[in-house]
Amino acid sequence: MYQFIQEQQQLNHVLDIMNQSAVYALDSEFIKVDTFWPKLGVFQINVANQVYLLDGARLDLNPFWEKICSAKQNVFHACSEDIDLIYHYAKVAELNNVFDTQIAMSFLGHGLQVSYQNALKSVLNIEIEKDQTRSDWLARPLSDKQLCYAANDVIYLQQLSDQLQQQLNQKQLLGFVLEDCVSLTQEIAQETPVECLYLDVGNYRHSRRQLMQLQQLAAWREQLIKVLNVPRSFILKNATMIDLVEKNPKNHFQLSTIKQIRPNIIREYGKTILDLLKFLPEKDAWPLSMSRPVKMVTPDIAQRVEMHIHGVAQNLDIPKDILMRKKWLNELYHHVVFQKPEYDFSPYLTGWRYELLTRPLLDILQNDITNLRQQMKVAP
Repeated sequence: MYQFIQEQQQLNHVLDIMNQSAVYALDSEFIKVDTFWPKLGVFQINVANQVYLLDGARLDLNPFWEKICSAKQNVFHACSEDIDLIYHYAKVAELNNVFDTQIAMSFLGHGLQVSYQNALKSVLNIEIEKDQTRSDWLARPLSDKQLCYAANDVIYLQQLSDQLQQQLNQKQLLGFVLEDCVSLTQEIAQETPVECLYLDVGNYRHSRRQLMQLQQLAAWREQLIKVLNVPRSFILKNATMIDLVEKNPKNHFQLSTIKQIRPNIIREYGKTILDLLKFLPEKDAWPLSMSRPVKMVTPDIAQRVEMHIHGVAQNLDIPKDILMRKKWLNELYHHVVFQKPEYDFSPYLTGWRYELLTRPLLDILQNDITNLRQQMKVAP
């Protein structure tokens, strides 16, 4: 049913088999509870209908990563964390040869985040157990249950992919799905510039001074977590950072009243945190105030936007929430108001959606620019 590969010589045999095939069904089991970077336990591959479980704790997988990067197609289900792991271990910038069966399922009307277990049941009428999700994949030896669980994640994956690609081809949607898979892997590869990390924490209610403080705290936290290899929340949670800039503590006692701040953080980094809050560059260097979120466009414009999205969805037979998500629509709002360059768009908006949705919706929203500007008015 599967082979657990723990010796380098055994891996060489797997690599030889991979040379004879251009498509691999893949999954990974890892731990990322108390670290920033994932710790690989097992990497699963189904190649030429043979399942191999690669021991991430013992093997040098560099030649394996090379095969993955040069493959014609790598099949995953819900690939985000797997791709992030590959980027970390393989030291590659992008992986543009992915087919994600979860994305495929969404285009075919099964919902945005259908599980692998439900996908198999729905498409292939196959049931598998999913009872080892929270296993310790770094422990050795791994139990037979763990190994069977890991193998199940790829045994039927290629079969599922074949069925879905056939259905997508019949509806002339396969190209759209493959392009969205590329957009996803590009999105995962993009690392937010350190000076922009505060944008994921702050909001339009914060003053420019508070945003400057958040910018310094976020940059410091990012540098520290990578050095220590710990999750961001182990240093400062986002809610803690917001409480810091809103209460602006001046000493260690006031620091101890901050929401969810750990005593060891105050002990080890208290002075640094207080200095980051106190010592700021000149006002000219402070970030601009953040724009308010758009709650609604005017009713007639909203109706035109909805009708256009609905029409494209009907024509293509694709669910509306696959075509245009709220965050992408927000990008269009900001583009109209601030006249941002189109190369700043999410890749989802510049690909196959551009002529069908992005360009027509921008033209519609341009008629609502006065209302949009009023809604995005920055806080005093």
